Amino acid sequence: MNHKITVAAAHLAPVYLDARATVDKACEYIHKAAAEGVQLIAFPESFVPGFPVWPALAAPIHNHDLFKRFVSQSIRVPGPEVLKICSAARDTGMIVSIGISESTDRSVGCIWNSNLLIGADGSILNHHRKLVPTFYEKLVWANGDGAGLRVVDTPLGRIGALICGENTNPLARYSLIAQGEQIHISTYPPVWPTHEPSANDRYDLAAANRIRAAAHSFEGKVFNIVCAARLDDTAYDIISQVNDDAVRIVKESPSGVSLIVGPSGLPIAESGKDEDHLLIEQIDLEDCIVPKQFHDVSGYYNRYDVFGLTVRRREQAPAQFEDLGGQGRAMPFAALEAGTLEDDAAVG
Repeated sequence: MNHKITVAAAHLAPVYLDARATVDKACEYIHKAAAEGVQLIAFPESFVPGFPVWPALAAPIHNHDLFKRFVSQSIRVPGPEVLKICSAARDTGMIVSIGISESTDRSVGCIWNSNLLIGADGSILNHHRKLVPTFYEKLVWANGDGAGLRVVDTPLGRIGALICGENTNPLARYSLIAQGEQIHISTYPPVWPTHEPSANDRYDLAAANRIRAAAHSFEGKVFNIVCAARLDDTAYDIISQVNDDAVRIVKESPSGVSLIVGPSGLPIAESGKDEDHLLIEQIDLEDCIVPKQFHDVSGYYNRYDVFGLTVRRREQAPAQFEDLGGQGRAMPFAALEAGTLEDDAAVG
């Protein structure tokens, strides 16, 4: 394995609430990154179809239309949009991490905040659903599960990922560190509106991104690719439908920041540009080794006889059906016409 690899954080704006157009843009930037020699690229939280900011701007009773539109633009795994991204990864030989809003055939209104790690051969290496939607995200997304709390062993190194506020959860973070994580991916929204700009307790998203990234990198001795989105006019046109102040509040809210952090906890590169930008950096995984001599929380610097952590890595399901599959008593018209139901035993 080559310990020196080139990584990128895609500091981009989605084509807001347009899944197909946003997927096309993602594929375009996968190819652009490949031309720059990038081997691993990370896209932001809920990049497809964009991050839902409206629950922070108006009461949910006023947001039903936006929720329905968001659900309609959430995508299935697998599905045609995911296949297109996987094909771009395979065509370029690149590992791709991307945030999506995921829909399901289990419910017409249930969606998850998910992240996919896609291999250089186009296969899905890991599929993670955010454990707990943060604050007003609870009005949009359902709770995820532990099935995706996995570190994937790839030719580039051992890669793990958490979504936004999960990077504040010490147990979630430790569960990845304990799997020998070397490269961590942290994905974030473009803004986090909470108060009017004059309020003293506003949430500074960029500062929070830096703090959480530094903490995880320093504690785990890992590289951290931090990727936040940005907003463009496609988003502002839709956000303006919420109320007269919505766009102003969003534009005046602290925006996110994308950066790459080393195993010392210090940033190597950073981008808070208000324009589409690929933040590209070469990292050397051997730089993770010496810091482990000081504090190796997944190695010698722990007391497994004192502390224990159990992680239930299983997918949640709304029901368990104890049958052999098939269509039950459903029957196509051709079978009915052939008289298959002539005896009572067939329907009994």
